[in-house]
Amino acid sequence: MSMIHTGGCQCGAVRFRVRGELKDASICHCRMCQKAFGAYYAPLVSTRGAELIWTRGVRKVFQSSNYVKRGFCGDCGTPLTYEAPDGIAVAAGAFDDPSQLPPVIQYGTEGKIDFVDRLHLLPGCRTEDDAEQAPFVLEIVSYQHPDHDTGAWPPEVGK
Repeated sequence: MSMIHTGGCQCGAVRFRVRGELKDASICHCRMCQKAFGAYYAPLVSTRGAELIWTRGVRKVFQSSNYVKRGFCGDCGTPLTYEAPDGIAVAAGAFDDPSQLPPVIQYGTEGKIDFVDRLHLLPGCRTEDDAEQAPFVLEIVSYQHPDHDTGAWPPEVGK
C-alpha cells in the first residue's frame, strides 16, 4: 500500500497529492530560502522517489536563481515548492499534516541566524492568552482552506 500525503495553499486555489514515502524533510537556512518563505528558515520535504500530482489549480513560479525555481500560490502567496535539477521539494507547512514529516537534516547553515537554536527557550502562550491585549483573537473565523481535500473551494454561501 502506497502512502498518500495531501496539501495545498492557504486559500485552497492550489492543492497537491504525493503518493509514496517521504523521508527527506529538511530545514534550509540559506538567505534565498529565508526570503522565499519570509521566515528565519524554510522547512521543505523532498518528493524524490514519490509521485507529486497537482490536483487543483496551477502554482506560479519565480526563477530565484540560475538553477532554482520557487512555486507559490498566485492568489494567496503561500510558498509551495523549491524546484531544482535534482527534484522538487514541497513546503512542509503546506501539507495537511506537517507533523508527520519531521526534519532530518539542516541545509544552508552558513546563513543560519544565531538565535534560531534558542527559540525553544522563549516563553510560549496559546492564542487566546493574548485576548486582553488583542481581544479580536477570541472572535477570529478562519477563511483558509481546511486541512483535507474538498470537492470545491470556496464553499458556496447560502446553499
